[in-house]
Amino acid sequence: MSFGQGGPSWGPEESRTPDWAALAEASEARGRRRKWLMIGGGAVATAAVAAIVATAVVTTNGGGSTDDRASRLPAPEDLPSRSTEPQPSFSSVAPPPPPDPKDYIADAKKDKAPVTLDAFFPGTKLTMGDRVYAKGPTNDTKSCASTTQGALGSILTNHDCDQVLRATYSKDGVAVTVGIAVFGTEAEARKAAEEASGGLASLSGSGVPTFCRGGAVCRRTANSYGRYAYFTVGGFTSGKSVTKADQDVFAVGNDLTEFTFRQIRHRGEVQASAAAGAPTTA
Repeated sequence: MSFGQGGPSWGPEESRTPDWAALAEASEARGRRRKWLMIGGGAVATAAVAAIVATAVVTTNGGGSTDDRASRLPAPEDLPSRSTEPQPSFSSVAPPPPPDPKDYIADAKKDKAPVTLDAFFPGTKLTMGDRVYAKGPTNDTKSCASTTQGALGSILTNHDCDQVLRATYSKDGVAVTVGIAVFGTEAEARKAAEEASGGLASLSGSGVPTFCRGGAVCRRTANSYGRYAYFTVGGFTSGKSVTKADQDVFAVGNDLTEFTFRQIRHRGEVQASAAAGAPTTA
């Protein structure tokens, strides 16, 4: 009697007693097969999970495979190099200092601007703040001594005066003549101003009557700047003598002195500015 494949065996003598040893061996063999199938299946499942995780990591980090990402990296020759744009440079040589305006009025060798009445006394009037003075007669001469009174003539001559320019300004019965004596050097002009004695002769005409002549007392000043010495003589057009209480005469004289100084200084500034802007030669 047979139960088909895998059925129990009754032994060689076909007795009805089961062969327990054979049955046990067959059962043990089936158990071993199930164990190996479970182990093998688990390994396959683990490998599949690992592959899925690895694929997810690669997809999340790069959006493609490692080879794809590597192919997108710039080649060494494509990487940006240092900028080739020009960079600022600084000279180690300090620029020369700007010209000193006084240098251009200290010596005739550098003071090349024209020496004229219009250069020093322009216009028909002079405005200083809220004070306006009418310009009267003017005079320009190379006979320096003829423009003076007393000892000043010989002093100008002794220091080689080249030229004297004069102009008279007046306001409310007060008149002041200012004179600019031109020398070759600053030293000559300074000496003439320091040694000044006597004074400048007043200049009348063009509506200004004679003043500061004869016995009238007038105010006189003497100064220098660069190669120019400048003098003033001021008083009343009525012929009245000036006293220390007559501040209006002092005020007009001070305005004319300040104006003349500015004109001389401006002369130096103009020439220095022109020199600074001139192209240099090698």
